[in-house]
Amino acid sequence: MPLKTMEPNPVWSAGAYEDTVDTLSKDADELVYKVWGGDWCKDCRSQLPDFGAALDAAEVPEANVHHYETEKQDDGSKTGPQVEEYGIEYIPTVVVEKDGEEIARFVEGADVPIAVSLAEQIEATLE
Repeated sequence: MPLKTMEPNPVWSAGAYEDTVDTLSKDADELVYKVWGGDWCKDCRSQLPDFGAALDAAEVPEANVHHYETEKQDDGSKTGPQVEEYGIEYIPTVVVEKDGEEIARFVEGADVPIAVSLAEQIEATLE
């Protein structure tokens, strides 16, 4: 089930993030984005719409973006699809894979937007 919070922010400006969009679009067909979040999560609601807009601007195929609905337990731990396999403790978390190998990861609380953080990591890894 797609996360509603991944619906692109209509006022996000691709022009303000031209380098980021360029980096995300370079390997758009080869990279897979795995997004853990929850529509109930305030951090997801504030960060994921801009990330969705960046992926849209970069023309990343929808088939390459996987959403994993995550729930928060009373002890603060997260549950949901592949949470344990990927060591998901905080949301939003986005993992980028190429050929089944993780090449970048964003975890809630980074100082820069999700798209910018991932673009920097992707560029450093694929150069």
